[in-house]
Amino acid sequence: MKSIDRYMARQIAVPLISTLIIAAMLLVLERMLRLFDFVAEEGGPVSVVWRMLANLLPEYLGLGIPIGLLLGVLLAFRRLATTSELDVMRAVGMGYGRLLRVPFMYAFALAALNLAIVGFVQPWARYNYEGLQFELRSGALGASIKIGEFTHFGDAMTLRIDESHDNGSDLEGIFVYTTPEDGNWIAVNAQRGKFLATDDPNTIIFRLTNGTLIHYAPGFASPRVLTFTSHDLTIPLPTLKNFRNRGDSNRELTLPELVRVGHNPERPEETRLKSRANFHFRVVEAATILLLPFLALALGVPPKRSTSALGVFLALVMVITYHKVNEYGEAIGGLGRVDPVIALWGPFLVFAAIILRMYYVIAHVPGGQPIGSLERGASKLGRAIARRLPGRRRAA
Repeated sequence: MKSIDRYMARQIAVPLISTLIIAAMLLVLERMLRLFDFVAEEGGPVSVVWRMLANLLPEYLGLGIPIGLLLGVLLAFRRLATTSELDVMRAVGMGYGRLLRVPFMYAFALAALNLAIVGFVQPWARYNYEGLQFELRSGALGASIKIGEFTHFGDAMTLRIDESHDNGSDLEGIFVYTTPEDGNWIAVNAQRGKFLATDDPNTIIFRLTNGTLIHYAPGFASPRVLTFTSHDLTIPLPTLKNFRNRGDSNRELTLPELVRVGHNPERPEETRLKSRANFHFRVVEAATILLLPFLALALGVPPKRSTSALGVFLALVMVITYHKVNEYGEAIGGLGRVDPVIALWGPFLVFAAIILRMYYVIAHVPGGQPIGSLERGASKLGRAIARRLPGRRRAA
């Protein structure tokens, strides 16, 4: 029997791992393009894109693990059924309950992994992702100066550079306008310049060459004009605001933190309801993984003498629809219209009843097929469409 378990494990592992990798790659590639545009617009370093994508992976895994398990088990049973291996296993006395032993090993392991990801890893990753976005917008990651455009350093300085050479070490065509104090302003136009670091991390020196400086103060009868060959302009860097504390959003709280917030009488009722709804949403999503082997078996085995893939399509539709129902249940539970326990565990019990009924039909009803009527309808529709094709009419 152990050889059968190893065989089933291999049959499930290939589509499971492939689905996880493909789903993660597609989601990462789709988000990567938007992140590159966002980072380039904010003038941040390209390396921050990879850090942001790394913080998105837990969210993608939380979505991909249930689908990967469903397709892994479903395609494994479908292959066994279409190659008649399933009939051989059943003929030697192996029931569906025995064949589900390995799928449930996968399910328990992946359910625990999913709960750890959505309950503990994903909240911190989401907070870190928001923090990186904040740092990009505030310039804390070293925002670059865009050539040919006016760049603002806080409210006191505006800078424009026409040309940049040697990776920014040689700058040409420089204009600087700064207001160090109320009523004072300094305008500088220089041929060349470069930035120099100082011992003070909050101050840099902008060394300008061959230019003109105009200085005005309220006590001056007229602005003073200075022509120079070399002039050092001190630039105080703007003070950066600190990013907010974690926990402003329930999705940034771990499961124990959600429990504490949800049962804290000092918190507003709306906050407690949303925390409870989010807690039950995460737990229900992890518990749903334990139902997927039953669903995969019920829809993965096609009728005899049929290779229809209707079960694959229907399984995906059912899981995705149920996920959207859970999101709606979380929303109405957070608003207090329905108790979060009822809003989320009610649909779970209905979904479980449907799946267990489908499993009972295929496992214990002789010749039972959970979606037999749908299979027959799809087959008739396919033949009707084929008869109406121009090629088939000519052949007839």
